[in-house]
Amino acid sequence: MKLSLIVAHMRAYCPAFGGRVAAGIDWDAVASSSKLQHPSAYVIASGDDAEPSQQQNAIRQVIADGFDVVVVLDSSDERGQEANDALHDVRAEIWRALVGWEPGSEYDPITYDGGSLVHISRARVVYRFSFVAEFQLGRSRKTDPAETWQELALDGLPAFRGAEVDMDPIDPKDPSHSSPGPDGRVDVRFSIDPSQE
Repeated sequence: MKLSLIVAHMRAYCPAFGGRVAAGIDWDAVASSSKLQHPSAYVIASGDDAEPSQQQNAIRQVIADGFDVVVVLDSSDERGQEANDALHDVRAEIWRALVGWEPGSEYDPITYDGGSLVHISRARVVYRFSFVAEFQLGRSRKTDPAETWQELALDGLPAFRGAEVDMDPIDPKDPSHSSPGPDGRVDVRFSIDPSQE
């Protein structure tokens, strides 16, 4: 998932941060390099989970992309009583902005996955809100671009131009033979020409 899309959306729909929303791939790296004024939010990629393939003859998996919104607020006490009330309001604003929003045409709407305290001190409170959005790996329509190696390989095959079929059926059993099954004679012959369909 492109975190830049989430950052832009939060800047537009989360006025509590005053545009102070940034992104990164790891919280520790972001915390040491980015020093936005508080309140601020950091969108962090948290990983993805894949379900087993839903098809037997193709690869089609549901992937859940996870991300965290790490909120940093000023704190006036180590207990965090005032910060807790502020977090309650900030959480509601983040939910309004993200829950149900689709970060791309391939994604299902974002859902909330919980939250947890990261850090508290006399100076600040850091809290993590987790979210998930699912998408399908493996195309649904042949006209869509290939998303897996199998699809790419199949796209490289030549078009089906036709087939010649000779049939020697198992049934009905030929009464002139003592054992069941094909007798080695072609009983039916036909061709398939897709251009004629």
